[in-house]
Amino acid sequence: MLFNSIEFAIFLPIVFILYWALRKHFQFQLYVLLVASYIFYGWWDWRFLSLIVFSSGIDFLIGKRLGTITVESNRKMLLGLSLLANFGVLGFFKYYNFFSESLSEAFTFFGKEIPTGRLDIILPVGISFYTFQTLSYTIDVYRRKLEPTDDWLAFFGFVSFSPNWLLVQLKEHLIY
Repeated sequence: MLFNSIEFAIFLPIVFILYWALRKHFQFQLYVLLVASYIFYGWWDWRFLSLIVFSSGIDFLIGKRLGTITVESNRKMLLGLSLLANFGVLGFFKYYNFFSESLSEAFTFFGKEIPTGRLDIILPVGISFYTFQTLSYTIDVYRRKLEPTDDWLAFFGFVSFSPNWLLVQLKEHLIY
């Protein structure tokens, strides 16, 4: 859903009215924002919703665990797990074909052909943005600059809040 589409022109007032109607029920407002953000993000391709849920979930759980562990080596291991999971997903979607093709070309230099599988991978909208959003939280908790949250709804809403996607799409629209 693009910010300058008819769908968005209908979507935004509905979300705004629902949010405003629930102004005395903060928890329900958070649910509205989370669901609206997921609808907004998933409008392009709903299958990529699992990526934002995965990234949010892993960093929420690791952040909570970092708040209870005092052994520094265990804290580093948890931070490493977060970095590996998030950068693994990001790297796969952004760089799989690049590295696959580069490896194949490198071996042709030596006279060998390596068949590499090229995947038609579509880069999910905003994957870098929300990956770094969740990682910044985990790193801040690791450095003890933030206390981990127990409110999964607020955290998932923080990661997926629609105006962030608006800014990403606006930037992409202006660049291309």
